[in-house]
Amino acid sequence: MLRPIVRFQADAIAADVSAALLAHGVVIIERLADPALCDRLATELQPWLDATPVGADSFSGRNTRRTGALLARCPSSVAVVAHPLVLEVVNATLWPKKTTYQLHLTQSIAIGPGSDAQMLHRDHWCFDMFPFPRDIDVEVSTIWALNDFVEANGATRVVPDSHRTPDSEPYTAADTVPAEMPRGSVVLYLGSTVHGGGANTSTASRIGINVDYVLGWLRQEENQYLSYTLDEVKQFPEHIQRLLGYEVGAYALGYIDGGRSPMTLLRQGDPGDAQSFAPR
Repeated sequence: MLRPIVRFQADAIAADVSAALLAHGVVIIERLADPALCDRLATELQPWLDATPVGADSFSGRNTRRTGALLARCPSSVAVVAHPLVLEVVNATLWPKKTTYQLHLTQSIAIGPGSDAQMLHRDHWCFDMFPFPRDIDVEVSTIWALNDFVEANGATRVVPDSHRTPDSEPYTAADTVPAEMPRGSVVLYLGSTVHGGGANTSTASRIGINVDYVLGWLRQEENQYLSYTLDEVKQFPEHIQRLLGYEVGAYALGYIDGGRSPMTLLRQGDPGDAQSFAPR
């Protein structure tokens, strides 16, 4: 019998969520975003979804639309990108984290009717298929539901407990469970957890917001420095600027001008942040 996904309510304790995530590779927090926030996100996102082309291959989804750079295109996404509970869970989960973690990517994913199931994969394969030891967790992925996720409309399919198994493990669709969850909920899974978008056999698109986080000493999947202009970045709250990567990722990683933190550029040269190496 397949293991069900562990579920929490919106008032969950971060340490409990992190413990379950580390134990099973995937958790769901139900209704973490309220209906008003979901409405704002959907309204801001719609023009971009309309303008986004479908994927070019079966992995991206030939009837799936993926829109990135959400912090500028969908301003209300700040609330999910920097949700305090999610960030606490990420901070407690990623290892070996000695200094920072950062935003890996933001994208909306609209799986259209008639879409096939996505190939099962592990998100940390983006790092050139590097075989990370299975006791190292470098990435936490999240998908927020902007409409109810059910099996019929392509709810993300996950293999619980797959995060500690080798890459060679031959998982199939029969090993997966759908991350069914009500609107406003979020599924969190590790970069090593096997998963994939589900097949959409319904008549409407399944729309989610995918936000991933990664250790500060790894390259980001979405290039955050070219996704937003410097003027746009300067308008973001400081904690978003840091998540984007505008602080030193570890000692001497990502500095400017021989040792300054990039945050000094955003703060117009404030020397007080020149050694911004403390964990965030």
